Amino acid sequence: MSKGLRELSRFANGKLPPGTMRAARAAMEATGTVTSGLRMLPSFIIVGAQRSGTTTLYRMLSEHPSVTRPTASKGIGYFDLNYDRGPRWYRGHFPLAQSVGRRTSGASRITFESSGYYSHHPLAIQRLTEDLPGVKLLMMLREPVDRAYSAHRHELNRGFESESFERAVELEPERLADEVEKMRNDPGYQSYAHRHHAYLGRSRYSEQVARIHTAVGKDRLHLVDADRFFADPHREFEAIQKWLGLPLWQPEKVLAWNAQPREAMEPRLRERLTRYFDSYDRELEEAAGISLSWRR
Repeated sequence: MSKGLRELSRFANGKLPPGTMRAARAAMEATGTVTSGLRMLPSFIIVGAQRSGTTTLYRMLSEHPSVTRPTASKGIGYFDLNYDRGPRWYRGHFPLAQSVGRRTSGASRITFESSGYYSHHPLAIQRLTEDLPGVKLLMMLREPVDRAYSAHRHELNRGFESESFERAVELEPERLADEVEKMRNDPGYQSYAHRHHAYLGRSRYSEQVARIHTAVGKDRLHLVDADRFFADPHREFEAIQKWLGLPLWQPEKVLAWNAQPREAMEPRLRERLTRYFDSYDRELEEAAGISLSWRR
């Protein structure tokens, strides 16, 4: 059933009027909520970072014979933007337990989701930990300057940004002033700037990883160096599968989904931002016990 819903969604997307698509998605969500008690919950979640290759990793895991993806879309955005909808709404996005079958070994298949704002949102990880005790988390880390630059292009394309990258970086402290405090004080408050304009903030990985380690411990977070991943995806994907306890499997080919090439960054700006992130990257290496490819 979930495969049929996904195929219908892919066919309809871009072919039906926006209002029709919204109505169809609302109907799917309503059906999922009603049957939530019969549905699976995720065993692991990709929590970020945005523009770091999470779509590629999501597609590879979705194809794994022992894994079943959400019924309609990869990013549910429950623990950050839709928490007020409640656990039944969230569970309604996952496959019916009886519909996914079992592997040939007899073990049950598992499901997951990928929401790239979870790692950066100040409340999402704690919510996730309380609601899904034991869930494993994956986080992809891309060279921070490239990630920020790619995120800016992404926001420009979606109409959420109008400033140049250099100007947006200059404006970031002003745009984000007091936003995290507002989000913590009012859990229902959604910060436009924090979601769309935190180019440097989302690339300060040490802050996000520290929050995750505090909430779930180091053992339940697996960090994936995106540069190493795309240099040797099969080797890195094997390590991910072993960490998740999945039978080893490899796709025939790996594509860089959602890639958005753009013109080279001005060298002076890149050098300045590289220096800016140096202390954060060094702190991450020490705290997580890893070696970041872009610092070698």
